[in-house]
Amino acid sequence: MDDKRIKFLSEIYLSPYIQIATALVGKSREAGGNMFRHQMDTMAILIDYGYINSVLLKAAVIHDLIEDLPGFNRNHLLNIDYESPMVYELVMEVSRRENETKADFLTRILKTGSHNAKLLKTADRISNMISLGFVNKEEFVRRYTDETTRYVVPIAKEVDKNMMRELLDLVESRRKYLIFLDAINNGKN
Repeated sequence: MDDKRIKFLSEIYLSPYIQIATALVGKSREAGGNMFRHQMDTMAILIDYGYINSVLLKAAVIHDLIEDLPGFNRNHLLNIDYESPMVYELVMEVSRRENETKADFLTRILKTGSHNAKLLKTADRISNMISLGFVNKEEFVRRYTDETTRYVVPIAKEVDKNMMRELLDLVESRRKYLIFLDAINNGKN
């Protein structure tokens, strides 16, 4: 990363967002790990790919907060800084709506999501797919991998080919794991 980007990154006011995200410390995830670390991983993935947009990074730090903390007071978020309303809007864009199926949610992001929403969803899914390597529930791994291929890879294709390649590599590694499990299970029968 060049000096200009490093300087810009050092000037992003992230501390209050990280503080709010600590409400997710210890909250476990079906895809492995815990929610707070997932928020930080998602932000780190964006930085790793060169994205230093302050609204995008702030939203990455708290992107699951509203979905995973029922009753969260959005005013805590809206009053942090001048970008808070834009951060909130992006978080809401990547949050599932009430009565929205996962397929409808991902299709909505693919068809009508902003560029930042698509980047955030892609980084989010990369983090999820990495964590999936620690999940032992075969059906969950299979469903999540299929969902990634069907919905999230097309989102990634629109916004960042390198992120898309990483997602495809992760999909391939999870499919190899599933083939291995199938071989073990078929050998037992």
